Amino acid sequence: MTTGNQLLDAEIRLRPATMADAACLADSLTRSRAYMQPWEPIRPDVFYTEKGQQERLAGLLADHEAGRVMPWVLADADDRAMGGFTLTNIVLGPFRSASLGYWVDVAYAGRGLATAAVAQVCAAARDVLGLHRVEASTLLDNAASQRVLAKCGFEVIGMAPRYLHINGQWRDHRLFQRILHDGPVEGPADRPSAG
Repeated sequence: MTTGNQLLDAEIRLRPATMADAACLADSLTRSRAYMQPWEPIRPDVFYTEKGQQERLAGLLADHEAGRVMPWVLADADDRAMGGFTLTNIVLGPFRSASLGYWVDVAYAGRGLATAAVAQVCAAARDVLGLHRVEASTLLDNAASQRVLAKCGFEVIGMAPRYLHINGQWRDHRLFQRILHDGPVEGPADRPSAG
């Protein structure tokens, strides 16, 4: 698998995020704001604007160039972004791990797209980045997100008290990981350069 376009159903695909996604992401996040409020940090109003999303994407893409982040969006048949999937904190060497975060526009929730996209992100983490594991966390009562992770082979590895500041409070989170392979430690940053 590459990090390029991956068809998830007849009209939705997972593809790398670009700066051109800012306006669509702002629209999607605004539309989904109340739906996602229980699971998200409190964000300033500018986050839900095109300018706010341009700033966020600029940071993600700079971190991508530095090898620390891999950002994707869900795109509809008209190539409008309506969800985000991101591997952050990418660490190579003997750890070979990353953290997974994701969200789907309220209009597309419940269609299995998160499960299909998480499976593709994990395949890219293994096959493109050479990672050994991916970790994720959810609020203790976020049953939908926990189902997505379970369907994609994640296992519960613990509970972190007051782990993240979500919706105005420090909230406990369930911690998950998926072991991607137990092969040798080799990947993009570990291969000797030619010449």
